[in-house]
Amino acid sequence: MIVDFQHHFTPRELIKEDPGDGMILQYDETGAPSYSSHKLLYDLDEHIAMMDEAGIDAAMLTSAASMCADLERSRLVNDKAKQAARDYPGRFIGCAHGHPLGGAEAFKELARCKHELGFDGVVITSEMDGKFLDAPELDPFWAEAARLGLFVFVHPALKLTYPQQFDAYDTARSVGREFSLVMAMIRLISSGVFDRHPTLKVHMSHLGGGISSIIGRIRSYQDKTFWGTKGNAKHGMLPKRPFDDYIRDNIIFDTAGFCGAIRAVKSALLEIPAARIVFATDYPQEIRARSAVRDFVQDIRKLGADGAAILEGNVAKLLPKAAAR
Repeated sequence: MIVDFQHHFTPRELIKEDPGDGMILQYDETGAPSYSSHKLLYDLDEHIAMMDEAGIDAAMLTSAASMCADLERSRLVNDKAKQAARDYPGRFIGCAHGHPLGGAEAFKELARCKHELGFDGVVITSEMDGKFLDAPELDPFWAEAARLGLFVFVHPALKLTYPQQFDAYDTARSVGREFSLVMAMIRLISSGVFDRHPTLKVHMSHLGGGISSIIGRIRSYQDKTFWGTKGNAKHGMLPKRPFDDYIRDNIIFDTAGFCGAIRAVKSALLEIPAARIVFATDYPQEIRARSAVRDFVQDIRKLGADGAAILEGNVAKLLPKAAAR
């Protein structure tokens, strides 16, 4: 069974203007390109046609327009995702949307998603409301996700807390979001989030922002004595176990984020075991054509045993019920 673990949709009700056959590009308050709206986001019949051509059995639906949103928008998207699963039996799988800083009402919505809607995961962004993932204010959320048995899908933040250096050339989207994911992963591990919540499972998008290319450097800086930071309250902090243990035990990565470039997957495999990677496309944002998704699936299949693990073998690590079906 092949599942696309990063497959986006936006309910038509949340797109204010009619994009027609074109695209509406939204800019944030700093003037940086932020989000693209087009009809593929809500044309689920076309999603199914693409999946059929590419050989994808099911897709986990998340909505970037509703990540870390208020309760009303979260509930709307959660209900729409469940409706999509009903309308297209076996083809779409919902993922909970809820603000990690939303308090009791947001946690109540997560419980509804788990127990009433049957979702296995919750999606958040790599930073939100000026907070990073190691902020103490997020600890109740990590505890609640672990208690409910929901894996946490970390998607790149659409709005960066410190966007100043990404003020031109569309770099906030092209590399700023990946930088945010790398920092999210370092913060989660180094701050002890997994030590405090050992059963917590995190689905880290975009191959961890391409972290494999610099993980040798990150490992080196775990030697606080060598680098002179031992004893420093912030920079000398270490998790209880080696950095790579958390990659092996708590984190699952996906193949989205690199526009279907198979070399990105190949380079990631030099540092990240295939057993910790699941298939994802970022359709219909970074990839929109049916043929492009089909070719990406075929390229991963050519990786042999590693490709088979990525496409099918690891599904149960995040979606045990879907894999059993």
